[in-house]
Amino acid sequence: MALDWMAWTWETAGFFAFLGLALVVLTLLAAYRPENPRRGILGFPTTRGDRFFVSLLGTAYIFIIFMRTGGETLWYPFAAAILFAVAMFRLA
Repeated sequence: MALDWMAWTWETAGFFAFLGLALVVLTLLAAYRPENPRRGILGFPTTRGDRFFVSLLGTAYIFIIFMRTGGETLWYPFAAAILFAVAMFRLA
């Protein structure tokens, strides 16, 4: 198959399904409930999509730093990433 080079596990498929679903939801929200950009703790006006993108970047950095420091279980960075995303959507 053409996709044999990638290790497709249910976790990987779930992650990409979540990203696809999130993009669909953000697109529908933008179409049916448009918003004005707001200025938060980041210091520049952001929309839902901007805050989602910053949340994804922050989550990647949280996991990379945790794995680099020798973390065993990934539940701690998962909790930190959820808190970071909630903070981005509430405060940014």
